[in-house]
Amino acid sequence: MNGTMKAIVKHHRAPGAQMQEVAIPEIRDDEVLIRVKATSICGTDVHIYNWDEWSESRVKPPYVFGHEFSGEIVEVGSKVHNFQAGDYVSAETHLICGHCPQCLTGKFHICENTKIIGVDTQGCFAEYVALPADNLWRNPDEMPTDIASIQEPMGNAVHTVLNGDVAGKTVAIIGCGPIGLMAVGVAKAAGASQVLAFDLNPYRLELAEKMGATTVIHSGEIDPVEKAKELTDGHGVDVVCEMSGHPVAMDQGFKMITNGGRVSILSLPTKRVSLDVTNDIVFKGVEVQGITGRKMYETWQQVSRLLQSQQVDVTPLITHHLKLEEFEKGFDLMNQGQCGKVVLHP
Repeated sequence: MNGTMKAIVKHHRAPGAQMQEVAIPEIRDDEVLIRVKATSICGTDVHIYNWDEWSESRVKPPYVFGHEFSGEIVEVGSKVHNFQAGDYVSAETHLICGHCPQCLTGKFHICENTKIIGVDTQGCFAEYVALPADNLWRNPDEMPTDIASIQEPMGNAVHTVLNGDVAGKTVAIIGCGPIGLMAVGVAKAAGASQVLAFDLNPYRLELAEKMGATTVIHSGEIDPVEKAKELTDGHGVDVVCEMSGHPVAMDQGFKMITNGGRVSILSLPTKRVSLDVTNDIVFKGVEVQGITGRKMYETWQQVSRLLQSQQVDVTPLITHHLKLEEFEKGFDLMNQGQCGKVVLHP
């Protein structure tokens, strides 16, 4: 397809981004061209927009960023046989090599040569995006485009929560950003006996209640460790899902975990974190997991089925719908913490 399209471009190595008219991507033989129907803003996109230390070391402007979306295929490459024009899709955002030791043993989500759409390659904050057919996920026709666009981040929440047993257990979600809020719903759907949601933002704690948290704790007003132990008869919680990335909050998570518990860390601290490894990890016999991406494609199946069955209702956390041209308002809302998930519509 020839012509130009509107796109949000990370145009320079400094804060901000620009709406520009750029060329519609040309597809290779193994790729498809997708007309983007909805694209949502992720915390990673905020890092890039704000231009922090991580993004400065990772991304290479100018380029189109964004990686969460849903859309319709409008063109397919000559080697693509399992998708066709008109198919309604979203995409796994990790581009993998297929030949490293991890890929060869089926651990595709931790491929040592991973590239991420919209971080290392051209992204989907645009009217069109070109992607390898191997990365596509076919959506149910009845799934709304905004919900379909947030399956990728929901996969992070599902992977974090369900990377161990939670049925009948007490689960602490530390950090109620959009993925933390999804984790609340997932933990509740998976049968957790208690879901404790911790944050400093009253707006997002209110959303956590709507997502099914049994108790919400403002960590600036109540000692989170004492409260967690109070709610668990002094033993501590069984599972901690760390979504905040804040050094203090992370330390509190290890202090509130019970002996033999599990701490799953999805967050990306921007600085080194100080932990009492001896007393809070070793002597407790704690299992610590680093969580990256989604299991390909086991997690996608779990996400799709949880949404189709309505065991997890994500509609409360989609708080804003904006035109693609209104992206600056969306990033402002994210930076202020006065939103759940912001969805942009080209």
